[in-house]
Amino acid sequence: MAQTNPVRSLLIVGGGTAGWMAATWLAGRLARQNIQITVVESPDIRTVGVGEATVPAIRDYFRDIGVTEAEVMAATQGTVKLGIEFRDWKREGDSFFHPFGLYGMPSRGVAFHQFWLKRRAEGDATPLAAYSLCTQLAMANQMMDPPVSPPNDLGVFNWAVHFDAGLYAQFLRRKATSELGVTHVDGTVVEVSKHPETGFLTGVTLKEGRVLEADLFIDCSGFRSLLLGQQLGVGYEDWTHLLPCDRAVAMPCERDGPLTPYTRSTALAAGWQWRIPLQHRVGNGYVYSSRHISDDEATATLISRLEGRALAEPNLLRFQTGHRHRFWEKNCIALGLAAGFMEPLESTSIVLVQSGVERLGALFPTLDFDPALADEYNRITTLEYERIRDFLLLHYFANRREGEAMWDQVRQVTLPEPLVHKMRMFASRGTMVRYEWESFHDPSWLSMYAGFEITPRAYDPMADYFTKPELDSAFSRMRAAITRARALAMSHEAFLSSLKA
Repeated sequence: MAQTNPVRSLLIVGGGTAGWMAATWLAGRLARQNIQITVVESPDIRTVGVGEATVPAIRDYFRDIGVTEAEVMAATQGTVKLGIEFRDWKREGDSFFHPFGLYGMPSRGVAFHQFWLKRRAEGDATPLAAYSLCTQLAMANQMMDPPVSPPNDLGVFNWAVHFDAGLYAQFLRRKATSELGVTHVDGTVVEVSKHPETGFLTGVTLKEGRVLEADLFIDCSGFRSLLLGQQLGVGYEDWTHLLPCDRAVAMPCERDGPLTPYTRSTALAAGWQWRIPLQHRVGNGYVYSSRHISDDEATATLISRLEGRALAEPNLLRFQTGHRHRFWEKNCIALGLAAGFMEPLESTSIVLVQSGVERLGALFPTLDFDPALADEYNRITTLEYERIRDFLLLHYFANRREGEAMWDQVRQVTLPEPLVHKMRMFASRGTMVRYEWESFHDPSWLSMYAGFEITPRAYDPMADYFTKPELDSAFSRMRAAITRARALAMSHEAFLSSLKA
């Protein structure tokens, strides 16, 4: 059956990370579809530019657009990210690590953590982190290429990148315009036109009077949500009652210390501070609840905690955690901040852009705009946001920072039922529950449970297959194998140098 009524023009309103990620990926995917892709980007509007940490899926995006990690990192002052260190979240003075890797080795169909729980019950206090190569590399500021075919789960880990978001957008813009035929227009949208009968978008008018028309629109206009929110009237699902932080102040500084291959999140009285190491600077920010600290106090707190000389003035951001009720309405799809905002605690902003554009590619419409496509896009994207929300909620709910108003408050929230069920099953005997469209898999949840000392009442009885001496020997061999693997690693800085060779 021949394709009819194909989309021939796509207009992306807004540049930045979201706009240029969408343009570059779609230009490659639609290369033989005879579609003109245009990005209109206002020189008057500053992008947020704080999303400098990613998750490992970003490397799949690199492969999709035909670039290497080395190219991206060279162009963006990038560094390696093996996971996130959480300081003072459980209580002041304690820390734990969320790695991009597995823990230990399963046996006879029983998950490793069940054997670890059995040994804990028998008095072995060795932390779960001792059985994660990824964690051990990160804490030693080391890196190595993950083996293509590791002999067992002990060698399985992944990695992501930190980069300068502004430089990343510039890198993608150069590729999209010079190699992939994307048209870039500098201009500020002052008017949006809609079809008088259908309400579909038809075009935008720029400040100088130029009109840009298109069949399909992608809204990457940031928090304004110019197309989806303002013009098409799609409302917003506000999750501030669950995740109370609604502001952030960001400020880069000079680095004074080793180039760490991980993000750091440090809990503070009214929120938390991020630390993202780049080759040329360190990104810092205080994400906080404005009901528990003033903007001036938050800014002063961040400045007092900088490790080196500040490189810019503080940048204050206001946000609402949540998402639009629909992400695809009529002939418009929103990506990035125009679609919703998940605070950067687990670096999910960029992966939500990535999954959104990939989902659009899988459900790409014709001019008929079959509502079933938008319905499925909205269903899946809503689930993805909700799953991430629940993972972030666990961080807040499990804290034990007693006597601090914000932290005391978030321990009292009524949790969504899917999260309640997850926690109930783990509390029973360490059973891991996984839902559709989870961005974070069992090892990530396990790192949180163990980090916050959420201990099940029992372990899987199948773990009793092995005797204590047998487990003593097996666990000792696992730790030794991780030590041997670490001996083959290099420093983080040496790894970055090897990418340039």
